[in-house]
Amino acid sequence: MKKLVYSLFLFSLMCNFTLPLNAQRAKVRKTEAKVKMITTPVPVRPAGQKDVLGLDTPKMDVVRVGFIGLGMRGPGAVSRFTYLKGVEIKGLCDLHADRVEKCQQILKKAGLPEATGYSGSEDAWKKMCDRKDIDLIYIATDWKHHAEMMIYAMEHGKHVACEVPAAMTLKEIWDVINTAERTQKHCMQLENCVYDFFELTTLNMAQKGVFGDILYTEGSYIHNLEEFWPSYEGDWRLKYNKEHRGDVYATHGMGPACQLLDIHRGDKMNYLVSMDSDPVSIPNYIKNVRKEDPNGFKNGQHTMTMIRTEKGKTIHIQHDVASPRPYSRMYQCTGTKGFAQKYPVEGYALQSSQVDSSITPNHEDLNSHSFVPTEVKDALMKKYKHPIHVELEETAKKVGGHGGMDFIMDYRLIYCLQNGLPLDMDVYDLAEWCCLAPLTAISIENGSAPVAIPDFTRGNWDKIKGFRHAFAK
Repeated sequence: MKKLVYSLFLFSLMCNFTLPLNAQRAKVRKTEAKVKMITTPVPVRPAGQKDVLGLDTPKMDVVRVGFIGLGMRGPGAVSRFTYLKGVEIKGLCDLHADRVEKCQQILKKAGLPEATGYSGSEDAWKKMCDRKDIDLIYIATDWKHHAEMMIYAMEHGKHVACEVPAAMTLKEIWDVINTAERTQKHCMQLENCVYDFFELTTLNMAQKGVFGDILYTEGSYIHNLEEFWPSYEGDWRLKYNKEHRGDVYATHGMGPACQLLDIHRGDKMNYLVSMDSDPVSIPNYIKNVRKEDPNGFKNGQHTMTMIRTEKGKTIHIQHDVASPRPYSRMYQCTGTKGFAQKYPVEGYALQSSQVDSSITPNHEDLNSHSFVPTEVKDALMKKYKHPIHVELEETAKKVGGHGGMDFIMDYRLIYCLQNGLPLDMDVYDLAEWCCLAPLTAISIENGSAPVAIPDFTRGNWDKIKGFRHAFAK
């Protein structure tokens, strides 16, 4: 009798393990449905409005650009644009006139004509957006102005590129999406980390199947900002962390992680769970360095978020701008046949079947218990160098901007506009990567409860099959 019971037990386990994948997913969904999940409203798409998935617009021989925000990031962007062909810098805007003049000098040094300057008023940027001879508005201001500026620019016939994070609340996100859909204008978040040399090479490897089926990705923004707090005008960034809880700066980790998993191009994020540790270092900085009262400081020292997708993949995201830790974006890609990691040491671990003799003659000796030797890693990165890097790596490293990835980001933006191609990042990427700010706060403030992630495409997340960069034929 005991043998019979034991046999039936083993049989039931085998049946469970051999359930078809779809049946396993259905079982997981039933379990998830039993868990009380917090949801947020998803507005119905207005009648006559359509999505902007794969949006292409008429080709432009020359892209005419206006810049808003010439403080920390703006001057670097203006400088990089002087290296791009088929671009005219028409407008420069900042609250402070001396910053406008500084960027005029950048144009002069590059042998380019002076742009029209706008300054002295909180609304000066609107006058630039009102112009008919500008195609693209490039925004590099503080976070709280991003959404308003993007919306106004699109409503006045402009494509938009905006620094990260482009939107901070769900209302801002939905308003930006609806404006992009209604106007059929490009709205791209300027996420530079998706062009990092290791990360873009790894993405190319993943798309060619080197890692097998990608199951898990990681990303983060771990960067002690104590020495930078005084550099933010009006103390806006520290104030934002003081007043808000959650992962308020998730895009550097989210971008590469989501591209690996084809988010809204065959898969979608379903829900997240987030938690944080008590804030200590920044309140101490406020008290000991600034001699101010830190009471009421909200954002945790370290925030961790787990995300599950429709197809059963997972993403782990972290945020920490307070701890004395080495800089890290924690980039990891885990598949059924291999693994990639950028921090703290770049490396690949692969099954021997994923490396052929063109990479190393002793490929059959490799195993996934350790990173491949340096010479094998270098050979892999050479073999799978992304076409974008083949074209731009040398120039990008000369021009600079976070090692060159900023220049590649700007180049690709202009290249796609000039050739009438879909941009590398669309408004739904913007929404998905920015939504962690409000959604993680909801989770944390409700005892780390699961929070549903809206489908910002409103049902069209499977319309495009796989993320790919567009190239002119």
